[in-house]
Amino acid sequence: LQGASSALRANLGGSLRWRGVAIGGRRAAAAPASRGVPAHPGASRLDLRARGRDHPVMDPVRAQYEAYPYPERDPADEARRLIVGSPSHPQEIDHFLFRGRRDWSRPFRALVAGGGTGDGLIMLAQLLADAGCPAEITYLDLSEASRAVAQARAAARGLTSIDFRTGDLLEAPRLAEAGGPFDYIDCCGVLHHLPDPQAGFDALSAALAEDGGLGLMVYAPWGRTGVYPLQEALRVLSAGEAPEAKLRVAQAVLESLPESNWFGRNPLLSDHRASDAGLYDLLLHDRDRPFTLEALCEALQSAGLGLVSVLEPARYDPARLLPATEDMRARLKALSQAERWALGERLAGDIRLHVVYAAKSARAGKAMAGLAPDAVPRLAVDPRALAKRAAERGDLRISYGARAIDLTFDKRAAPLIARLGDGRPLGDLARAAGLDWLAYAQALGPAARELTAVNLLRFSQGVPS
Repeated sequence: LQGASSALRANLGGSLRWRGVAIGGRRAAAAPASRGVPAHPGASRLDLRARGRDHPVMDPVRAQYEAYPYPERDPADEARRLIVGSPSHPQEIDHFLFRGRRDWSRPFRALVAGGGTGDGLIMLAQLLADAGCPAEITYLDLSEASRAVAQARAAARGLTSIDFRTGDLLEAPRLAEAGGPFDYIDCCGVLHHLPDPQAGFDALSAALAEDGGLGLMVYAPWGRTGVYPLQEALRVLSAGEAPEAKLRVAQAVLESLPESNWFGRNPLLSDHRASDAGLYDLLLHDRDRPFTLEALCEALQSAGLGLVSVLEPARYDPARLLPATEDMRARLKALSQAERWALGERLAGDIRLHVVYAAKSARAGKAMAGLAPDAVPRLAVDPRALAKRAAERGDLRISYGARAIDLTFDKRAAPLIARLGDGRPLGDLARAAGLDWLAYAQALGPAARELTAVNLLRFSQGVPS
């Protein structure tokens, strides 16, 4: 199995493989390498680098992405794979933001704010097209070079639902005024690069429909240990130089880093090994402000938004990291859900980015799907293989690098798990099992909570697996 922010593996007898490689905040299906995988540069790449040099007064962040569109992508690869990930998979959008009940035959207006070279954009547009949803998607990014890559990828797939715009994320409210508020906004890896991140949160909130929601990814500090001191050192060594010169300095520094440097000792960091664009984005970015989960919640609240959920709550659950004593359970019970997740982030130490879903404050607490007779389960792994594992062992270990999360199942729930891939509502599955709803919910509930805690189970009436 592969997770959103780290390689995630579970031993299910070799019968399961989920998603593919981690790409920043997005998971990639059948992708050849990690985020920042080299494309096929060619002459066009040289032209893009020159563009950054020819504009000495250009904003340094824009200049970076004109010189090094990120992540590097080759539009020709669209013929052989679709990068699928988080946030913004339609199943996740439905599960986290529309209680799993959205009617996807209705028009869907989405904004991809800071769309880069198009990973999230292409996934969203393609999967909505496959589902027959009449989508209207606006792509917005300040980099013309990144937009060119994203447009070429869309053209390679024949996707026609996208309106491409070059501009700043802060223009989102104006786009909403002109065409109507957005049902959904994707903003992955952007807010932490703004001069004033709060202005970005405020702009996204202003552009969002009252009953809509957002999928966000921002960097987190503790899993990126070693990044920020090295960024500061490279700024001292290469201040004011062109992007290519900065890159050469960074490469030379990395070759001679002492073993005592925390960057070299952090196994969670790999973008710098994948490509020039990955190295630049990780270590040479002019603006990079990580968010603790607590700070992220504060920024959302200031913008009139609320956290619906982190993508994989099990990774943030302090109960999985602390002694299972009555005293410790009582201490955790005194905390709010957000406070528990923030504590879990501090205890875990391996969370290098936050993938979250958010909504307007008034509906954030009631946006997510749960067990209900009309809920349609969508399992991200083979349900029969998972049921076999549950029946035989009653557990499943998922590894996030140096940390493992153990899921536990009542073996008696195995026959119920096996039917979760049927595409039928839970109420129908309960009747097929010969159980009334209350008995079925009690039998399946613990397993369902374990699976949703690692984003293996979602509920969506209208988006098939």
